[in-house]
Amino acid sequence: MTRLAPMSFGLARGRALDPGRAGVSARDLPGLPADPAAVDAARLDPRGWFDDPGRPFEIEIGPGKGGFLVETALARPGVNILGVEWAREFWRYTADRCRRRGLESRVRVLHADAVEFLRWRCAPGVADVIHLYYSDPWPKKKHYKRRVLRDEFLAEAHRVLKPGGRLCVVTDHDGYWAWMQEYFERWCAPEAPARFQRLSDDEARSLIRAFRTPAEPATAPPRESRRPDEALVGTNYERKFTGGAKAPHAAVLVAITQQ
Repeated sequence: MTRLAPMSFGLARGRALDPGRAGVSARDLPGLPADPAAVDAARLDPRGWFDDPGRPFEIEIGPGKGGFLVETALARPGVNILGVEWAREFWRYTADRCRRRGLESRVRVLHADAVEFLRWRCAPGVADVIHLYYSDPWPKKKHYKRRVLRDEFLAEAHRVLKPGGRLCVVTDHDGYWAWMQEYFERWCAPEAPARFQRLSDDEARSLIRAFRTPAEPATAPPRESRRPDEALVGTNYERKFTGGAKAPHAAVLVAITQQ
């Protein structure tokens, strides 16, 4: 990989960033076929990007500066994780961070629009978990169409997840959470053509928190894995802006194959 110049916003602190093998750009992907009918046959299986493709595979949508991505990778070395980040600055920073932590064999960070990647690029039935944490709530009504959690996204998430795979969602925005409830109810209804089953709130919180919990706690955990007890996900946004003032909203949807 070519070493890139320091990024904006001061995140690099004057260092040149090197995404290394952890970073995957759109240029690394094959072109889409001109014939829309051929898209399904041209989808790729991102599990092949990892040293051991047979491991459980998870996707984080919008890892930002990589707080959750790095922490869960350190806690769960038997899992391959793909972060899909559309902001180039954060993609470079997070991929470099994963490289420096020695996670290149089992973490990839793709520079792409996550929803478009799921829709056009990703093969079906490959992911064990999809993580969607603190996505932009787009609070103005005229911007609601930009929210990630919509019917189109849920359809693609259901297609990409294995049967029994889980979609994990966290937000601290009450308005966005209310919006989500309508979609959750519709997609968890018995008559839904592609259906999810929703876990209880307590089950959801316990499961999401467990993603960052090592099976055997280390005596001296790495800096990235030290977190305040109240953190649910451990993203940089959660630590900086929520401050534990109130518990965030959390949901886990389990993909069900209709008979």
